[in-house]
Amino acid sequence: MDQELRPPPRSTFAFCLLPFYFLLFTFYFPFPFPMLKILDRYIIKKFLGTFLFVVLIFTLIAVVIDFSQNVEEFIDEQLPAGQVAKEYYLNFAIFINGLLWPLFAMISVIFFTSRMANNSEVISILNAGVSFRRLMRPYLIGAGLIASVHLLLNHFIIPESNKTRLDFFHSYIMKESDKGQTRDVHMFISPGMKIYVRDYFKRDSTARNFRIEKLEGNRIVSFIEAAEARWQGAPNKWQLSNYEIHSFDSNDEKIIVGGREKLDTTFNLTPNDFVRYDDTREMIPSHKLKAFIEEEKQRGIGNTKLYEIELYRRTADPFTLLIVTIIGMAVATRKVRGGMGFHLALGIALGATFVFMAKFSITFAMNEALSAIIGVWMPNLVFSVIAMVLVSRAQK
Repeated sequence: MDQELRPPPRSTFAFCLLPFYFLLFTFYFPFPFPMLKILDRYIIKKFLGTFLFVVLIFTLIAVVIDFSQNVEEFIDEQLPAGQVAKEYYLNFAIFINGLLWPLFAMISVIFFTSRMANNSEVISILNAGVSFRRLMRPYLIGAGLIASVHLLLNHFIIPESNKTRLDFFHSYIMKESDKGQTRDVHMFISPGMKIYVRDYFKRDSTARNFRIEKLEGNRIVSFIEAAEARWQGAPNKWQLSNYEIHSFDSNDEKIIVGGREKLDTTFNLTPNDFVRYDDTREMIPSHKLKAFIEEEKQRGIGNTKLYEIELYRRTADPFTLLIVTIIGMAVATRKVRGGMGFHLALGIALGATFVFMAKFSITFAMNEALSAIIGVWMPNLVFSVIAMVLVSRAQK
């Protein structure tokens, strides 16, 4: 959204790192819960330790790749390194982790479980009388901890972090990435109040051939036409030029012609309503995103499916993490020729299949063939069935 986005205070950045501090704490200190046995603590520590290692490695790789693509922009804009690191790459690291944690979880599970299988640890555990379902418990506890943090990040922390990252991105890297309705705009700005703009110009926040209508039921009771409406600043101030005011009383019509006079007025419309960034949805916390979707529907602004998909995705991704953990465990506990390499290849293939299916179902949802919630959750439902099949056939 084309609006001023201010960097969050330092306390916000510290809060964003709390999930990582929590995972580090659980890795280095014994679990205080008495119901966790030695086996549980052993596997959970391996899980979280490997997960942190994978997160660190892939985050560094992502930052290096992104930096190599954008370094020329940083140099051209003469940006100090501290500003780039604080406003962009700190928030970029948070964003990329929120996006890829399910994949990182699968890689982590396959990595350490495959090593355990190759060292005959899994066979020893099963021969000791531990059932496969019992062996799944520490995996699910570890995945549950990560998924809980992931849920918190997706709904509240990442959107706030993205405000700073995307403001930096649109200011210095991709300056012309805003899109929106700028011609033949029809919009409800409140119940019973509709506007029409033939042309909107972002450079000076000016609307040409402007019309605002007041409705009662299906009947127009008054409207204002103006050759130009110019934004005057908050709160919602506009100045109309060459305007005419039309009002209807029974069968009579009254017309007031402003001529060259200008009319200062206010109504629920800002320049932000004409311009949207493609990634606007990523900057809005979930509780505000719900209200935003309802407001867009009331205004009659196009398709809100993109925002609904984003809202449902934030909850679906943590559940994806749980599902891929089960799949990774079921695949990697079996000792096979090829060892870790085969397990990783199989895991990556399953991950690629999941991504393809997710894109496929979301495309159907965008084209109105599926509802937004079904389009987002369908891959999880399909892979839940795959997970159950793999668990039923896993090494017992």
